[in-house]
Amino acid sequence: MSKKNAIKILVLAIILGGALFVAWRMRQPHAVEIGERAPDFTLAGLTQGSVSLHDFPRQVVVLNFWATWCPPCVEETPGLEKFAEQMRRQGVTVLGVSVDEDGTTLQNFTAEQHLSFPILRDPDRSLAHRYGTFQFPETYIIDRDGRVAEKLIGAVDWQDPRIATFVRELAHRTG
Repeated sequence: MSKKNAIKILVLAIILGGALFVAWRMRQPHAVEIGERAPDFTLAGLTQGSVSLHDFPRQVVVLNFWATWCPPCVEETPGLEKFAEQMRRQGVTVLGVSVDEDGTTLQNFTAEQHLSFPILRDPDRSLAHRYGTFQFPETYIIDRDGRVAEKLIGAVDWQDPRIATFVRELAHRTG
C-alpha cells in the first residue's frame, strides 16, 4: 500500500469515527429538566418486588440517586430518612435509587441506617442515564402531575425548612 493511500484511509477512518461519535452523542438522552414529565420506570426493590414511578399516582415523589461508596450520599442519608418519615404523613414518597453494584454492601448499609423508604436498584445506571444523572447524589422532586418540580445536585440538608415547605406545598396543591 502506498503512503498516499494509507493517508486517505486514515483520513476516512477519522471522518467516519467522528461521524459515529456525533451520531452516538445525538442519541444520548438529555438531562431531565424542571417542568418536564419525569420518565417512568420499573426497578427491582432491595427488599420488595418491582417498583414503578406510576405506582404513586397523584403523589409527590422525591427520587434520590445515590450510592454507598459516595461520601456526600452517605452524609445526607440520616437527614433523608428523617425527611421521608416526616413527609410520609403529607402524602410524599421518597424513593432511593442506588447505583451500587454490590447488593450485599447495599443491603448492609440500608440495615445499619434503618432506612424505611423504598430502595431501588440501578446497578447498570440505566435509569440514572435516562434522567441524565452522572453525579451523586442527585434528587428529583416530582409533583403530583408527574413533572419535575425541582432538581437538586449534590448533598442536601433535608432538615432545611425551605425544602420541607416546598415539598409540602407541592403535596397540597390542587389542580
